[in-house]
Amino acid sequence: MLDSSAALRSDSVSIDALQRWVGRTQPADDVAAPGPLARLAALLDHETPPWTPGRLPPLAHWLYFLPRERQSDLEPDGHAKRGEFLPPVPLPRRMWGGSRVRFVTPVPVGAEMRRRSTVAAIAAKHGRSGPMVLVTVEHSITVGEALAITEEQDIVFLSAGPLGAAVDGSPCRRMARPSDATRSHTVDPVGLFRFSALTFNAHRIHYDRDYARQTEGYAGLVVHGPLIATLLMDHFLRRRRDAAVSSFSFRAERPLFDSAPFDLCLAENDSGAQLWAADATGAIAMSARVECR
Repeated sequence: MLDSSAALRSDSVSIDALQRWVGRTQPADDVAAPGPLARLAALLDHETPPWTPGRLPPLAHWLYFLPRERQSDLEPDGHAKRGEFLPPVPLPRRMWGGSRVRFVTPVPVGAEMRRRSTVAAIAAKHGRSGPMVLVTVEHSITVGEALAITEEQDIVFLSAGPLGAAVDGSPCRRMARPSDATRSHTVDPVGLFRFSALTFNAHRIHYDRDYARQTEGYAGLVVHGPLIATLLMDHFLRRRRDAAVSSFSFRAERPLFDSAPFDLCLAENDSGAQLWAADATGAIAMSARVECR
């Protein structure tokens, strides 16, 4: 993808105007209640989950600080209206493009948590699929005075049009190294619904098939990016039970749908593992890396 310093379109808000949102912050409070963890274990089909009891497992912070917008404050796609915390990007589609997470100190189950979110950067991009805007949001979660988790989250806003392949239109990529452990997985509409409910995610591409296909141009219901990332982390923890994970990063490369199985893959290294999800053709849909203490 190439950087573009020009306005996205002559009739739209320019990238310069969007820069006013850089530095905007949003606080939130929550409690690390056990209920969401039990429901996550059920979704992942665990009788005994492979994580340390009494503390949040890696990536479980995504089950907290959920959206609280009123129904009247939602866009037609199910997301909150833009222009408050997130900038009013004049592009119709949105996806979670990736994250870089550090786990600093464990979060005990039942602990009171505080999250501070900051719009860190806004950049215009242009690829084969058309104009794009990348918004990077930094999250910091504290328990008491202790920093527990930090995350840099990339939110990608996209132009209209078919999106059955890579976001930027680039050719599919395949992993050069072999997998040490591969597990085939299928997420059906019931699984998509349960994860949407677990995270209070109202984006219609995950449950409204007609909307996903006819409005946003997808081939079917889209598997959530954070769900794929959670499945990759779970794949790692099934092999390295109770691992002391210090960081995790992922990048979404192309969508996965409810209509076909995909592979969860893992290649171990000295510090953790390289992870990826590959679709039925072997193309990488998500790449990830986990580091351990």
